[in-house]
Amino acid sequence: MGDTNDGDSLLLADRFRVGARLGRGGMGTVWRAEDELLGRSVAVKQIHLGEGVPAGAARELHRRTLREARTVAQVGHPSILVVHDVVEQDGGPWIVMELVEGESLADRIARGGPVTAHEAARVG
Repeated sequence: MGDTNDGDSLLLADRFRVGARLGRGGMGTVWRAEDELLGRSVAVKQIHLGEGVPAGAARELHRRTLREARTVAQVGHPSILVVHDVVEQDGGPWIVMELVEGESLADRIARGGPVTAHEAARVG
């Protein structure tokens, strides 16, 4: 699956139906998905391995992704997303996470300028 969802609905791990793209960063793209087993909305992060990446570098990125997911899954805090699962699709890892609805930080800054210290402290 590339950067856009052209209507071809990808099913990850025979369970997570991928929908709209929510955002993109340096390491991956985050998509909205539906967990068809549990009937809930989730976010899935598709890790970008990159075209032509040497096999050793791809394996290292894969290991780092799993380490990140394990670390986050062990932390319980209201300001940290819950990691539900890591699944493999087309040779790459996808992190299945709690979906948090709302405005992104980038959208908030674009709309209202820099976040104040009070706002940042309130979020945690």
